[in-house]
Amino acid sequence: MAKPIALELPKRDPREELRSRLERAPAEHAEAMLAGLEVLQGLHDSGVLELLRGLLGGGNKVLEIVVESSKTPEAIRGIRNFLILTKTLGSIDPEVLKKFADAVPEALAGAARAEQTEAPSFWAVLRMFRSSNLRRGIAVLNSTLEALAKNFSSEKN
Repeated sequence: MAKPIALELPKRDPREELRSRLERAPAEHAEAMLAGLEVLQGLHDSGVLELLRGLLGGGNKVLEIVVESSKTPEAIRGIRNFLILTKTLGSIDPEVLKKFADAVPEALAGAARAEQTEAPSFWAVLRMFRSSNLRRGIAVLNSTLEALAKNFSSEKN
């Protein structure tokens, strides 16, 4: 009968493998290391590293302060309101929100111009009501007010 061949593998030294990888790393990852060092320098220049070092040094104390301040009724309401606002903003069609965001600066500029001039005459106001844009805006405002009234109403229709 055949005798089994003894297979003896050399012992693996994980530290030696790590040392070897570490020696090759600067040549293999030079660009990434330079970019990382630039980021680190930027964090140091802006004082972020000092802030992080302070947070780490007083970690438990900072955590206690954060936990205590988050227990207040105002903080709880603020967190709830923030969650509701993010849910609301998430439900709005981005195109509608973009149109609204584009219209706000124009409306504020118009309001600033109106402050500097006299109040419009009665006939000028009547002419404004003939504008289709004004009627469209009033329709949007009316829809918004109806939706608010429906949600604040005690009886559901």
